[in-house]
Order: sequence, then C-alpha cells, then structure tokens
Amino acid sequence: MILPGDPAPIFTQKCSTNWGYYSFDMAAGKYNILMFVPAAQTLVTHKIIDALQKILELKISVPIEIFVVTTSLQDKNIKSDNFYYIYDLDCTVHNIFGINVDDITCVITDPMLRIKEVLPHNSITYEIIKNYLKNNPSSQNTPIPALLLNDVLEEDFCHALIHYYHHNAPLPSGVLTKNANGLTIEKLDPLFKRRYDCKIQNQNLIRGLQARIIRRVVPEIRKAFQCTVTGMDRMIVSCYDAAHNGHFAPHRDNTVDGAKHRLFAISINLNNTFEGGELTFPEFSDQGFRPPAGGALIFSSALLHAVRPITKGKRYACLPFAFNEDSMNSANLPSA
Repeated sequence: MILPGDPAPIFTQKCSTNWGYYSFDMAAGKYNILMFVPAAQTLVTHKIIDALQKILELKISVPIEIFVVTTSLQDKNIKSDNFYYIYDLDCTVHNIFGINVDDITCVITDPMLRIKEVLPHNSITYEIIKNYLKNNPSSQNTPIPALLLNDVLEEDFCHALIHYYHHNAPLPSGVLTKNANGLTIEKLDPLFKRRYDCKIQNQNLIRGLQARIIRRVVPEIRKAFQCTVTGMDRMIVSCYDAAHNGHFAPHRDNTVDGAKHRLFAISINLNNTFEGGELTFPEFSDQGFRPPAGGALIFSSALLHAVRPITKGKRYACLPFAFNEDSMNSANLPSA
C-alpha cells in the first residue's frame, strides 16, 4: 500500500467527466480526497457521501477535489455535481494504490500529488480530514523549478516576430490530446485554451531565433538541469488577447505520444503592454511569472502550468520546445 510521503500513482481511468475519463496528473494544485469503496450504491457508502458533502463546505477557502473510486459494475453511470466517480471496474486504480477491493479507504494528497494520509473507514475519519484541510494553507508556496532569463531576444527581433504574426494569418490554437483509438490529435477547446498561433516559416527568422536560444538559453539549461539540448521544435508566435479572454487552463506539455520528446518549454514574451497572462505552476505555488519583453521562462514540459486570463491588451509570445534527441521515440515532430 502507498504510504504518506510517497508520490501518488498516476492513472487514467473511466470517470463521470463529460469526456468519460480522468487523468489524475491533472488533479495537481488541489488537495485531493480519494474514497475507495467496493460499491457506491450501498447504505454505508451513502453515509460516506453525506459526510463528504459536508467536507465540500471547506472548498470556499481550500482547493479540494473529491473522487469516489468504485469497482462495482452497477455504478458505471452514476454521477454527481459535487465530485467525481472513478469507475475502477478492472481494479487498476485499487491495484496501483495497493487498496483491497473489499475495503473502504480514504487517501488524501497535497497539491504536489504526494500522499498525506491513508485512513481506514471509521468514526473519526471525517474529523481527521476536516482538521487536516483546515490546518493546511489554501495553496503551497514552494520554489518553482524554472529558469527566468532576461535579454534572450532583442527589442527589434521581438518587433519583427510580432510584425510577422500580424501579416501571416494566425489561427486558433488547439490542444494536443488522444482520440478514442489512443492516437494524438489536435482539438479546439475554447473553454480550456484561447490563443491564436502563427507558425514561423521564414527561414531567416527561424535561424535567428534558434541562434539566440542556442547562445543564451541552452547553456543555462545545461547548467541548471544538466541536460544538453540538441533540438528544438514548434517555432510559433502566439497571442493571448483580452478581447477573446485569452488563457490556457492547467496542463502538461508531454502527456501524449506526439509530444513526449519535449523536455523543456521555452516561453518568451515579446511585449509588455498587457495585464494578466502570468504563467503559474499550481503544483508548487499560486505565484504568477511574467518575463519582461525579450525575457524567457524555461521549465520542464512535465510540470503542470497555466496561463492566467489576459485582462487588458495582448500578450505576444514565442513558444518553442527544446529536447535531446536521445529522448525522442520518433523522428516525426508534431506541428502544434
């Protein structure tokens, strides 16, 4: 069985979400309560759910997500407006957590998806949960494993990239995800992401951008992360626009097969005439990061991150990825 201090096992399982699945790596940034039960539609579980409803009152001040993990076939279509049901019919989640399918067990994780408590079902379980949540901060404030660099691009080069964006028909930016067959596809989801992208096809701009990253970013990645970058992909100029409620919800950049080679995200701001649009890392802190014009934030593509809504103006950014060729499973690079 998993123990306090362990990283929570990551899983994707059938769930009561609109798209029918839940990827647990997306639960970071919140305190998560996983209630493992043999079946949801029993008198004992109904009492548990009533108790969980009371815990949700704390959601006003503490970010909480609740999951009921059931192995019963009769529960496969049950839903709730207040929490998620995980339909663990093949016992995958129970097995990786080391939970007996006949037991009722509560597991609590922190925003970094580390195990904090493993509790058997008894009369004091819910008081323990409440006390734990009340006595912990609403958000963590731990160091972010990211690099913030100034002067990666000169002002004139930033202006050239913005000019290129406006003269080359930018398109709505999609999200890389999987289809029903497990293949990587790009899907538009305005509720999750609102951004316009323009792929750079001018070879002079591409060479100029690569040269500056090689001179000014690659040595810092080698020093900070002990990784030698040998390749880059996705040369684009992007725009988050307040008029379109530009934003990007919490996500990771390497979760599908077409993007697993991406080791580092490089987020270069091209202007500073906007408000909002800060980069955040919910696993670690609610602190927002905003590099100056020409400056870059570099971080692991595996980190959960988000872009807060733009509240005024437009944020222009160049957003390439860096990788080491040893990390690539395929010579085919995704286009977005």
